[in-house]
Amino acid sequence: LRDNRIELVRASWHELSISVSDVSLSDEGQYTCSLFTMPVKTSKAFLTVLGVPEKPQITGFTSPVMEGERMQLTCKTSGSKPAADIRWFKNDKEVKDVKYLKEEDANRKTFTVSSTLDFLADRNDDGAVVSCRVDHESLNSTPQIAMQVLEIHYTPLVKIISSNSWPEEGQSIILTCESKGKPVPEPVLWTKDGGELPDPERMVVNGRVLSISFLNKTDNGTYRCEAKNPIGRNSTEYVLIVHDVFNTLLPTTVIPSLTTATVTTTVALTTSTTTSATATGTRDPNALAGQTGPDHALIGGIVAVVVFVTLCSIILLGRYLARHKGTYLTNEAKGAEDAPDADTAIINAEGSQVNAEEKKEYFI
Repeated sequence: LRDNRIELVRASWHELSISVSDVSLSDEGQYTCSLFTMPVKTSKAFLTVLGVPEKPQITGFTSPVMEGERMQLTCKTSGSKPAADIRWFKNDKEVKDVKYLKEEDANRKTFTVSSTLDFLADRNDDGAVVSCRVDHESLNSTPQIAMQVLEIHYTPLVKIISSNSWPEEGQSIILTCESKGKPVPEPVLWTKDGGELPDPERMVVNGRVLSISFLNKTDNGTYRCEAKNPIGRNSTEYVLIVHDVFNTLLPTTVIPSLTTATVTTTVALTTSTTTSATATGTRDPNALAGQTGPDHALIGGIVAVVVFVTLCSIILLGRYLARHKGTYLTNEAKGAEDAPDADTAIINAEGSQVNAEEKKEYFI
């Protein structure tokens, strides 16, 4: 062997060793060792040289890609012997449905291998990492990998979130318009029943949030939130229904009096649930005053009942006192009832008066 890359390592009557540096594909072949004895002894060995695949490259990607467009990514590697294996992954999850192509190189010893990944661009693929991995026995379990981050542009996705699932009159409500798109959508547009918001003083828009205070029946309708970006526009709707204030009855109350009469009254109290914690602001003193102030009709009714019961008690007490006073006067003149004539009656009356001075009665 006449090659500077080949060196004799050990030579003896029993062993002959050589080393080959900077091995190339041309070094592949059959090697013969001869021992010149009588007779000559020979031994042969075949050297196989593996072709290490080059680092793979991904082609066919253009940034950005619009949602719905078809993408074809190709991973290619050359110089492998035997032919290398290519596998595709999307976010560490292997993709099986791919095309595989193997071609022999011009030296007729190595191969060029390519694989194509074909799919439709979807918004869920935005930001996904697509990787191409080359496996070969010459890589000692350390595959070569090429990666590509996908950038997908898509129209906004719009959703309305309400802060109050059962809005009632006098309460407030906050509608939040969530929009997601790429590029980022512009500020959203709020409309009611196809037109502008009718009451800007109560209906306040702050970015993506619509706040409506002091709800009433005129606020019923369809509210639309629209978002757009350079790719397109999208919208969603929310139907607002303002409900009547929920009424509850308090337990029956009994008002005592000096007489045996019992007056039973039933009081209806109007209640209103507290505005959602997400809605803040100052209540309008002129709006729906009957629900927030005292019930004057209720207070007047209670006062009338108390006055009526008091008058009845006074009348009954007066009649009781009058009846007892009359009985006292009759007993005072009892001595003159049995007199036969007027003179005797006068004398009996005077005696009664004398006895009355001795016996005094006090009325309290």
